[in-house]
Amino acid sequence: MARRTDTHWEDEALDDVPDLSDDDGMGDDAAWEDEEGIAEPDVRCLFCERLSLSAEETFSHCKSHHQFNIGSFMRKHGLDFYGYIKLINFVRATGGAAESLSHVTAPLPWDNDQYMIPVVKDDPLLQFDVEDLEDCANESPSAGEPSMFERCRLAESRAQAAETNLSLALEDLHKMRQLAQDFVMNADVRHSPSSAGAIADLDEDGVYFSSYGHFGIHEEMLKDTVRTESYRDFMYQNPHIFKDKTVLDVGCGTGILSMFAAKAGAKKVIGVDQSDIIYQAMDIVRLNGLEDTVSLVKGRVEDVDLPVEKVDIIISEWMGYFLLFESMLDSVICARDKYLNEDGAVYPDTCTMSLVALSDETKHAGKIAFWENVYGFNMSCMKKCVIPEAVVEVVKAETQISEPSIIKNINCQTATIKDLDFASDFSLSVTRDAPCTALAGYFDVCFERSCERAVSFSTSPSCTKTHWKQTVFMLEKPIPAKAGDVLEGRITVRKNRKDPRSLIITLLLNGAAHTYALQ
Repeated sequence: MARRTDTHWEDEALDDVPDLSDDDGMGDDAAWEDEEGIAEPDVRCLFCERLSLSAEETFSHCKSHHQFNIGSFMRKHGLDFYGYIKLINFVRATGGAAESLSHVTAPLPWDNDQYMIPVVKDDPLLQFDVEDLEDCANESPSAGEPSMFERCRLAESRAQAAETNLSLALEDLHKMRQLAQDFVMNADVRHSPSSAGAIADLDEDGVYFSSYGHFGIHEEMLKDTVRTESYRDFMYQNPHIFKDKTVLDVGCGTGILSMFAAKAGAKKVIGVDQSDIIYQAMDIVRLNGLEDTVSLVKGRVEDVDLPVEKVDIIISEWMGYFLLFESMLDSVICARDKYLNEDGAVYPDTCTMSLVALSDETKHAGKIAFWENVYGFNMSCMKKCVIPEAVVEVVKAETQISEPSIIKNINCQTATIKDLDFASDFSLSVTRDAPCTALAGYFDVCFERSCERAVSFSTSPSCTKTHWKQTVFMLEKPIPAKAGDVLEGRITVRKNRKDPRSLIITLLLNGAAHTYALQ
């Protein structure tokens, strides 16, 4: 926060002092107050919208109203000045409640340089010397220790450096993604020694879990009524499955499935998630009075220790684009093999993947033929960059020109991780005369095992759209087709070895092979 020097302040004040010979009914104090104005509270509480006049008053409020003692908390976790800065920015950024901080264990979620960047501009709490609080310091600063001003200057420098590093990291990530794609698609890059080392340094897991820490992606999923209401209806319409059972929710996010399970009669529900959204989930569970039934654990389900040895049911919303993108089913399978009782069940229990032929000449021309004449120039070499990218979009139902063909059945009760890389033949029966310009992939999900009322939903172009949409594989050259024709082919789906959360899909159709990346 910028402040005027004392000398400058005094000069302005003396210039503006009202003439005391004018009797306007105000005393000295009133005149001064009228000129300077009454100080407005501008220090916002960490956990509510209350404004205070000072950091001391704010921390006093936190202690009395939110049972959060900043001094005790810092001592408990051994926080230094920089730890204090990160803590304040972490709470500002995540909006968690004071209660959620009481459950924090190592590694500390704010122990990251990204939280050196102020969330609130000129935040007075970041400029407060915590040693001014009697219960914050156990001993006086040692000789030679930097002053508060010097530490603030250093913190500002570190924040600017962190911001710069973040920008560079995002730029590097973009480059690495492109390099990974070129590695798969281009033999020259694949045989370059330098590219292999660069790709090996790509940390996709950190980016993946970080993306799920933001509320926006959870808002999109919760507003997907096909998805969310299907899980709700399955649990609420089959309470006999959940009554008095122990349930594990893999990748719990905001905790919506965990709370559905609790309401359906589960005795105990354990939600596991690696992203920071779990701190909001803790608050959500408490707001709804379900903390006695639902407990949440932060971490990868492959790594954490659960408070129980076995569970009766595993629920998870693991599906990604084209069903298998993100590879979250791997985590469900790992949890099933480690924690599920012998007679337990996984839900959803079955899924299918399907292909259907499309005809959309306008879109094909806009995506592919466009490059053949760009303002009079031939840029057709760009096609090799455009075609290999599988596109996730909403497909118009009227563009379908074939019956669908199932390419994969997955039984979540028995599937192995190796089963998720597969190859399958397919036959698409053409229903009308039209050139095939692309194929679209989608999936169906079923809750059937032991159900009195089975529930299912589809992401087909013919059904209500979902946030998964459909996955489109554009063909370089349209294939002529007439009603009654059968388009036969073979599809291979496998994880990208350099980025296991993405997929490499190869289509063999009409004698031509096409390879696509879904990333």
